[in-house]
Amino acid sequence: MEITRNDDGTLLVPVTPERAQGEESDDPDSDDAAAVPTTKLLHPGEGGYDEALAEWDLQQHDGETAVSTPDGRQQAMALVHAVAEDPDHAVAIAVAELDDPGASAEALRHVLVGGAPSVEDFAREVSEAEGGEPIPAHQATKIIGEILAELE
Repeated sequence: MEITRNDDGTLLVPVTPERAQGEESDDPDSDDAAAVPTTKLLHPGEGGYDEALAEWDLQQHDGETAVSTPDGRQQAMALVHAVAEDPDHAVAIAVAELDDPGASAEALRHVLVGGAPSVEDFAREVSEAEGGEPIPAHQATKIIGEILAELE
């Protein structure tokens, strides 16, 4: 089962429930409901969200590793800053104005793959480059997800 990203930024992730002590069966044909995967809805800022978003992104790109370039990272920082500064800022319009959308997408994918510490560092770097206060990591992660969804 794959991770699904919803329009509101939430992620539907598969979860395999743990078996309770003594419930394991040696019979391969038994109906063991505890072994059936279930799902969990994660919101930006929740524990495990950053990791799930990075995994979702890898799914979208068949496991290919993201490569960040200086120009792509600079454009990505400006884009994230613009969206963070103006909640009504249309992501689609901002993405359409990029010189190299592919390089920006790769830079943002690279940030996500690094997990929460990478997102926090990126948010700090955005505030240093573009001005203003650092974007909270959960907000930066949500914005990155929105941008990547638009770039797809």
